[in-house]
Amino acid sequence: MMSTTAEKPLIDGSITMGEVLERFPGAKRSLFAQYHIGGCQSCSYDDDETLAEVCERNENLPVEEVIEHILSAHENDLKIFIEPNDLKEAFGADPAPRLLDMRTREEHEAVALPHSEMFSNDLLQEIFGHENKDRVIVLYDHTGDKCLDAAAYLIGHGFKNTRALRGGIDAYAKEADPEIPRYKLEFEE
Repeated sequence: MMSTTAEKPLIDGSITMGEVLERFPGAKRSLFAQYHIGGCQSCSYDDDETLAEVCERNENLPVEEVIEHILSAHENDLKIFIEPNDLKEAFGADPAPRLLDMRTREEHEAVALPHSEMFSNDLLQEIFGHENKDRVIVLYDHTGDKCLDAAAYLIGHGFKNTRALRGGIDAYAKEADPEIPRYKLEFEE
């Protein structure tokens, strides 16, 4: 369940990093950008380490400061998401949003949103070279947990109307278009 800006998410030093990343999908990106935590082998962390433990072994960072940074970054991330029903409405726009599928080729071939394109490095280069920077671009994956960083990357490169589909294709099928088949991956719980 995603937290919204209206409700203050619960977080303190005793939360595990696994819980941090589950509740705040962009936390890995924001912690690395601000504190160089979690981006490489020398500063990585385990999912079962607490936030306080990670702060302590990273120059004894003040836990409350790190929490405020996570919450602030999360508020900004929430602005990147597009709701499934809002995307469905946007299909009627001219031009319609450009849809980029971040899932595997097998998933895309099994079920995909209409007119979506498989994300690849070649497609990314084509977008950088030819796409109108004002066009709405929507990235999606299965459950919405992997496309946020890619959307932030495109926004950082000037594509300010880039969005990540909240909840991925699964939420879209559940909330906006029940005709789209839902599925579960073997390694999901």
